[in-house]
Amino acid sequence: MPPIPGSGLAKGLAVTLRTMTKKTVTAQYPDTQPELPPRSRGVIGLFEENCTVCMLCARECPDWCIYIDSHKETSPPAAPGGRERSRNVLDRFAIDFSLCMYCGICIEVCPFDALFWSPEFEYAETDIHELTHERDKLREWMWTVPEPPALDLGAEEPKEIAAARKAADKLAAQRAQEQQERQEQRNQQEQRNQQEQTDEKGGTP
Repeated sequence: MPPIPGSGLAKGLAVTLRTMTKKTVTAQYPDTQPELPPRSRGVIGLFEENCTVCMLCARECPDWCIYIDSHKETSPPAAPGGRERSRNVLDRFAIDFSLCMYCGICIEVCPFDALFWSPEFEYAETDIHELTHERDKLREWMWTVPEPPALDLGAEEPKEIAAARKAADKLAAQRAQEQQERQEQRNQQEQRNQQEQTDEKGGTP
């Protein structure tokens, strides 16, 4: 059966009329910010205190866009007769986001949780050299990293929290014991003072 003349136009107009009556779903960026999922890969933040300069992130990066410089410092022995210990001190940590392909390998291989994903994505620059973020800039991105999701009911407590709580409980017990010993010493001193006063009164004619 041959098509009716003008049927295509009628179908197109019908689609247009149906669309005109629906609410628009286009987000007018940047006036309307997108609602990003919590695990969005926007930019990488650096928690500098956790970095031990192990260089795993730089070695595993497929784009070689992570630059790390460090130097060694020697700390004195913790106890007499011990040996000196050397540690790496971070001098530079930079990521060139013009080369980064956001694979997340550096975050996965970091053994000390020094790198995190931030959902922030508005860091475009007119100069490509500005896309190399030094450690101060990477530290600023850390404040935009969302909190980790809550643990499931009955889940095992993280080892870091358990170790910190154990250390805190041990320190609290040690302080309580020291305070108890000082209180006992004060009580003994008071008893001696009272005994001396009693002896002086008993020896007075």
